[in-house]
Amino acid sequence: METLIERFNSGGPFMYFILAVGVFSLYLLADRTFVLYFKARRAPATFRAQLRSFIRNGDIKGAAEFAKSQDNKLLSSIVVTACELRAAGAGDDEIQSRMDEALTEQISSLDRGTSFLAVVGNVATLIGLLGTISGMITSFASVNGASAADRAAMLSLGISEAMNCTAFGLLVAIPALIGYALFQNKTERTINWLTETVTKIYNDLVYAQEQKA
Repeated sequence: METLIERFNSGGPFMYFILAVGVFSLYLLADRTFVLYFKARRAPATFRAQLRSFIRNGDIKGAAEFAKSQDNKLLSSIVVTACELRAAGAGDDEIQSRMDEALTEQISSLDRGTSFLAVVGNVATLIGLLGTISGMITSFASVNGASAADRAAMLSLGISEAMNCTAFGLLVAIPALIGYALFQNKTERTINWLTETVTKIYNDLVYAQEQKA
């Protein structure tokens, strides 16, 4: 039985292109996993309530410090921006604009790179297909002028190259496309949560100002 390395070596020159795409795919999968499942974790359910208690007491600087102390940098960076602006006497429109800017930056960081996984999956499949066609062409071309005894061996080598290239292309493409689907879903849910939470916190800041007035 052939080992994985032997199958790789028998797949022809296109296997190295598939390998390069596969390494890039692994990088993207690792990066997206870290960003979406560790860096972009949701803030605790009590975060807004604790933050609101600072705001209602007029301690905007305390609210900013509290936000800085949280592990969830995705939301806390936006909250810190808003609280620091409010503490400096900024108006509602300026705070909303700056929060929107910070929110857009965070959304961009969440979505960055995910779409490449779909490209990687398609490219790996196409390279595998190209390697298959190349192997079949090589296979049939090599039997021309060969003796009957050599034809079977040459045909077998060409078909082996074609099938191995197809298999490795799919091995790279399938995880990339599955990862793309999972990360897209996770990204959408995280963005919805982040947008809703930022809107609520902005309303808390506005409400607190009206109460003080």
